Amino acid sequence: MTPANPSTTALLAVDDLAIHVGGRALLQGISFRLHAGEALSLVGESGAGKSLLAQAIMGNLPPALRASGAITIDGVTTRAEDAASRRALWGRKLALLPQEPSVALNSFQRVAPQLAEVYALLHGQPPGDAAERAQQELARAGLGQATAHYPWQLSGGMAQRAVAAITLAGGAPVLMVDEPTKGLDNHWRDRTVALFRGVLQAGGCLLAITHDMAVAQALGGQVIVLRHGQAVEQGRIDEVAAQPAHPFTRQLMDADPARWLPFAAPTLGEPVVQAHGISKAYGAQKLFAPLDLELRSGERVAVQGPSGTGKSTLGNVLLGLVAPDTGRVERSARLRPHAFQKLYQDPVGSFAPHISLAQSLRDAARLHRCDWKLVQQRLAQLRVPEDMLARKPEQISGGELQRIALARVLVAQPALLFADEPTSRLDPITQQDALKVLLDAVQETGAALMLVTHDTHIAAAIGTRTIDFAEGGIQAPVA
Repeated sequence: MTPANPSTTALLAVDDLAIHVGGRALLQGISFRLHAGEALSLVGESGAGKSLLAQAIMGNLPPALRASGAITIDGVTTRAEDAASRRALWGRKLALLPQEPSVALNSFQRVAPQLAEVYALLHGQPPGDAAERAQQELARAGLGQATAHYPWQLSGGMAQRAVAAITLAGGAPVLMVDEPTKGLDNHWRDRTVALFRGVLQAGGCLLAITHDMAVAQALGGQVIVLRHGQAVEQGRIDEVAAQPAHPFTRQLMDADPARWLPFAAPTLGEPVVQAHGISKAYGAQKLFAPLDLELRSGERVAVQGPSGTGKSTLGNVLLGLVAPDTGRVERSARLRPHAFQKLYQDPVGSFAPHISLAQSLRDAARLHRCDWKLVQQRLAQLRVPEDMLARKPEQISGGELQRIALARVLVAQPALLFADEPTSRLDPITQQDALKVLLDAVQETGAALMLVTHDTHIAAAIGTRTIDFAEGGIQAPVA
């Protein structure tokens, strides 16, 4: 370790960081400095190396990857490849809010004790005080009724908030957050941004990886635009957003869902599924009251509302994955059972971890008697290189895995596809392309689509009608 020059000391400095696998560069030539109170947002295409950059700073890259360059944390400089030298800083000086909350949380431990451990181990609080503080902070995060839940009992947005509370509890002055608002509605997105701004006001610094330019602008500070592992533009976020210099940055801005035109209206066919008086509750939490719903072939329904209000549960009930408490669901008798498919919010959890992505796709193609050439065409449409399929799910980015999950579910040619935040990990350009592939596919087959999204602009562009959830049930009738 080498002390940095005190006159130029930054809380976090990265100099000429590069990441290679074999002889191929995944990220190269990245340099920046963050002082107390400063924020930097990394934006760019999915798979450009944004998450790898954060993992390299943490010293937590997969074994096959090699980092080079220099990293300075609070005045102490280490070689990027010297991962062990930075691990002693985890939690106390350096913290990362990871992209996948399901991976970060301990599935076998309730949420509150996981947070209490931070107060006990990092701050030395007695067990009783640590438990009480954990209850208070989870209540502030809107999780007061979920403190005794296991992670698998939380919605994606609730898990995101739980992991944010745990990450922030350490009080590390160098905070990195990877897609921290992807599963959150506007209210909790704004609350989360306010928490990060609180870190800056307290004298910390923030490195934020996000596909949401509105989040980057709300955080302020600097921005780096990444493409193909290189920084194509770097500067103040307000200046770059107002007048982007690089063509790719302009593409990102133009692909914002707020600028999308509505997709063509579909032709509706016969009913695919009908629900009569269905309701569902978990314990004292009532998700939705008796509800009647009909979905016809070709129809596109947008499902919106705060996290944890029952959006995913409604889809699970319609698909037959969860039984309703009351009422019944009728699915078209002419359709085969696997014509009802779900595209999961958490792509990591929907793939077998120990087999290659190629094997997962080939198994699906064989099961549904789909020609492999059609799978290859779909992957090409989604801009997924076929050589990527040799990897396992944990070896690619969340956005890349999300696209492969979309290709896999379309192999089944579903008659009803429940897509739960299917593009939340994608940059705006890739998101627009992926949703076009999805809509073209359902139009070809006449499938009904239920799309869960927190983005009102996406809902307006895609949905032919909307189901709007709120705390305590559906806010308005299905329209």
